[in-house]
Amino acid sequence: MRPVSSWGRLSAEPHQVVDLSDIAALVDQMRGMGPVIPLGMGRSYGDACLNPGGSLLSTARLDRFQSFDPETGRLVCEAGVQLRDIQRFMLPRGWSLPVIPGTQIVSVGGAIANDVHGKNHHRVGSFGHHVRNLKLVRTDGQAIDCGPGVNPDLFAATVGGIGLTGLIATAELQLQPVAGPWLDTEILPYRSLDEFLTLADDSESLWEHTVSWLDCTAGRRTRGIFLRANPAVDQAGKPPVPSRRAVPLTPPLSLFNRLTLPVFNTLYYHLNAHRGGTKRRPFDTFLFPLDDVQDWNRLYGPRGFYQYQLVVPRDAGPAALRDILDIIAKSGQGSFLAVIKTFGERASPGLLSFPKPGITLSLDFPNRGARTERLFVELDAVVRAAGGRLYLAKDARMPRDLFDAGYPRAPELARFRDPGMSSGMSRRLMGH
Repeated sequence: MRPVSSWGRLSAEPHQVVDLSDIAALVDQMRGMGPVIPLGMGRSYGDACLNPGGSLLSTARLDRFQSFDPETGRLVCEAGVQLRDIQRFMLPRGWSLPVIPGTQIVSVGGAIANDVHGKNHHRVGSFGHHVRNLKLVRTDGQAIDCGPGVNPDLFAATVGGIGLTGLIATAELQLQPVAGPWLDTEILPYRSLDEFLTLADDSESLWEHTVSWLDCTAGRRTRGIFLRANPAVDQAGKPPVPSRRAVPLTPPLSLFNRLTLPVFNTLYYHLNAHRGGTKRRPFDTFLFPLDDVQDWNRLYGPRGFYQYQLVVPRDAGPAALRDILDIIAKSGQGSFLAVIKTFGERASPGLLSFPKPGITLSLDFPNRGARTERLFVELDAVVRAAGGRLYLAKDARMPRDLFDAGYPRAPELARFRDPGMSSGMSRRLMGH
């Protein structure tokens, strides 16, 4: 047994970790196991990838490409391959993953199991839309192929299914052609939620990537920085090698608190507003700025932090977001990493997929115990009343009733679950 924590570092629970490395031996290795849950790169923030007191199936060593067709852009790979490794290999060959979340340090299996989304959801949907086939290995010894055209119901349960239908062993992905690694980007400051929504609506038809940072310490006096980008027409030149930095230790207290947050957010807003305008940037610098800071989650101190990501329908969204920003400002527990964006109209492919048409807001909060939980209870009430839901990949404490309301198709998952698969999250939200 060894202690394992997720990216939020809320606790380090003892687990038996089984390292998988031989794709051909998986059926025999997994037969009769349970309760277990797959573990990729551990970038889920809560307990979706944890199984306290039980076993984890680590896929980090299932990291091989199996085949690639340079004519069609079809890649078959093992589930432990990192998205960053796919990008590094494919970009020089004129191909790219269509969807990458806010970090490239995610496994293919984790990207499917959480149906991750990127800054281009309005153009290409979520990760599951680009999976053509996958092989599941279950704890009863079955190996099952599924995809949009083969066992489609099992496929829909697996995409976004947080590992509960079996271990994703391999996946076939459809990549998209790209001209190169450069993006033409634009930064625009805004001073109200209405202005953000106008920028988002106006940008969706013209820009591939859109996202915004929001100062959530200002309450209804919303201000933020809107960012948008398109692939550059001129791809000349090699991008600079990113300067890798690291947070060397965990400070005794969170660096983000009532005193520092207003200062951080004011500086960040004015610095980026001053740098506004157009600029050519490497895709990874624009899309994954935190990947260059190793162990940045340590900045929240020894008690860790929560990420609270919600989506609310567009018609109820503006009023709900104003209420949420008021609640946060009054609590004194604002977030420095506050990201707001809109989702497109494309229906998600999974039973438990998070994206739906509307507005999504992602917030980080240092763990302050009961005080933080009281804040979440207030935020939950607004999300529930607006008909919204929380993202399972980010969650560590959602109440059962909010899960049931936000994911009305969750009961359909029961007939596809692998009885040997269980996680802290599944027991908390769905029972054993």
